[in-house]
Amino acid sequence: MSTIHSDRKFSITIHTDALAVIHCLRALSKFSQKTGSNQMPWNDQRDDVWVKNNHELTFHFSEPKYRDRFIAEAKRLLPDGSWKVLRTRDYNSAKKPGA
Repeated sequence: MSTIHSDRKFSITIHTDALAVIHCLRALSKFSQKTGSNQMPWNDQRDDVWVKNNHELTFHFSEPKYRDRFIAEAKRLLPDGSWKVLRTRDYNSAKKPGA
């Protein structure tokens, strides 16, 4: 059964030590996800989750082209060294918040 969360299987995990960069990346993920709910890429991972996960946050997109756009826009707009890609995965479905 397909759900909005299971359809978001193209992920990218990033690391940054700057909370302001996290907020910028959340906005860029919303901008980059062009179809469906564009509130979903960060899957309700709050600031405290970012802290708990050693300053890592995973974003999920419904298509690889949206993830690619996210990466391109982040590279274009954010200073070098302010964030880095840790990994990308093509079959890493988003989990429903609280699951």
